[in-house]
Amino acid sequence: MQAQQTIEKPAEIQGRGLFTGEEVSLRFKPALPDTGVVFVRTDAAKPSRIQAHVSNVTKRARRTSLKNGTLSIETIEHCLAAVYGLGIDNLEIELNGGEVPGGDGSSQCFVDALKTAGISTQDVPRSALVIHDTIRVAEGDAELIAVPTESDALEILYDLDYGPGAAIPRQILAITLSEESFCGEIATARTFLLEAEARQFQAAGLGQHLTYADVVVIGPNGIIDNEFRFPDECVRHKILDLIGDLYLAGRPVRGKIIARKSGHALNHELVRRLLDAIEHQDRRAKLSSTAAIDAQQLHRILPHRYPFLLIDRVAEIDGDRRAVGIKNVSINEPYFQGHYPSQPIMPGVLIIEAMAQLAGILLSQKLEHAGKVAVLLSMDHVKFRRPVLPGDQLVLEVETLRVKARTGHVRCSATVDGAMVSQAEIKFMLVDAEPV
Repeated sequence: MQAQQTIEKPAEIQGRGLFTGEEVSLRFKPALPDTGVVFVRTDAAKPSRIQAHVSNVTKRARRTSLKNGTLSIETIEHCLAAVYGLGIDNLEIELNGGEVPGGDGSSQCFVDALKTAGISTQDVPRSALVIHDTIRVAEGDAELIAVPTESDALEILYDLDYGPGAAIPRQILAITLSEESFCGEIATARTFLLEAEARQFQAAGLGQHLTYADVVVIGPNGIIDNEFRFPDECVRHKILDLIGDLYLAGRPVRGKIIARKSGHALNHELVRRLLDAIEHQDRRAKLSSTAAIDAQQLHRILPHRYPFLLIDRVAEIDGDRRAVGIKNVSINEPYFQGHYPSQPIMPGVLIIEAMAQLAGILLSQKLEHAGKVAVLLSMDHVKFRRPVLPGDQLVLEVETLRVKARTGHVRCSATVDGAMVSQAEIKFMLVDAEPV
């Protein structure tokens, strides 16, 4: 297991924001294990902390920005790429303005500052986001594909192709991310834009302080009043942006990313999909573990019996507040004989009944409800999203909204492979069970 890392001492950068031109001071500070990367706006009346996480991303053109309430931090990707490229897990980044210093449009100024601060190993293992399944996101002819590998590293293959006759010729580059490859091949690659785009941005009041010597601007005849640092500097900077955006997962990514013409919005969408996949895998692993209430215990709580007992086990239960149950839908279910013989579908009323049975188990956890049976009173906001078929595993979830001595009100949902199939709010009357 690799250990988490932070920096040994603070380090500071001063400069102007790439888009806003705002003068700002940025200060890197060490952080405790499991802190992650946190930006702090110190110019607010009360310092505002914004976690570097895709859930805090706000929509911007040609850059990645975070927002917390009314405060935002613009153009974080080059800074975040340097943090990722140097293997830093925990860091506080203080700013006295709304945009990260732009430097020369690359990650180099951040790399230099962080190396000056020194890297410190922490006595806590690093948790990586490992790609287990192929995931693809696309928008038009741009796409990103995440692929599992046996490597314990992040591999990136980027194909930058704007088509024949474009001002930027096709560029393809593959790297395996390490501190050496990042610092030597990626960190100094600068942001770039076409001449027409540069004029549009300055007309909109952005980047007014920049000249052709400050950024890579490409016209019909090539780079204007500047020189490329690499013949393929554009694709290298695209990889730099992708590395910074991937760190919005909150932890390093392990696997292979194949990219074609992707930009920030598509990068963010891939991170969301990767996090959703990990959450789904963790949930399935948890659901497959030891039952909180097994089949024998269910018989002692519920009065239902074959063929109307529609819960196999309870996987999680949190007092009388929340419960998660499992119903494995087999082709041998008796209702499939008539619903429908040629196209078997689990009846919607039985999905509702399964949720209601789990609700009855949850309500029975309250001491004053021991020995009582939950009898259906009403259902509201009932929705069916997709059919449930033989072979599906129905994951039922119930949370209490309001419980009294004689009544209960719950919110229920049912999913298959993470996709919602049904939801409802159900009210019950709690009555004394008849003696057997």
